[in-house]
Amino acid sequence: MLFRSLHSSKIQYLRRRCFSSATAPHVLKLGDVLRKTRIFTEEDVLQYSKVSHDSNPLHMDSAAAQNVGFDGPLVHGMLVASLFPNIISSHFPAAVYASQTLNFKLPVYIGDQVVGEVQVTNLRVNKNRYLAKFKTRCFKNGEILVIEGEALALLPTLDYRAVEV
Repeated sequence: MLFRSLHSSKIQYLRRRCFSSATAPHVLKLGDVLRKTRIFTEEDVLQYSKVSHDSNPLHMDSAAAQNVGFDGPLVHGMLVASLFPNIISSHFPAAVYASQTLNFKLPVYIGDQVVGEVQVTNLRVNKNRYLAKFKTRCFKNGEILVIEGEALALLPTLDYRAVEV
């Protein structure tokens, strides 16, 4: 009897907590934009260089970067582009990132504030999942386009979690 009472109380608590209108999931639709902001640090670039085995001095050496016309060491373009799968997977756990095209427009420097965004351009049912096509873009320091492209992802659902940017 005590177990049934406790179990019933727990279910009622979970229903209020998980299914109230305040926590209802958002449903993805055409035109929706999801964003994340990040400032890349020297440590981020160092760790990415180690993992990727990209030891290009343009990423670590100010003099080398300046010798070829840049203002300072560059953040790896692929590190910046990693914002796209991060945005998708943080909103849709268990999403499968299927493809990505990228066009690098301008360099990103250590300390630049970068906003990555994905915008839904197509949604299609694929068996028990959804195939979503996204326009992908990164901006630095507010409005300067640095990367653009497209991504395809298989989503387990169209319900997504609102995530702090």
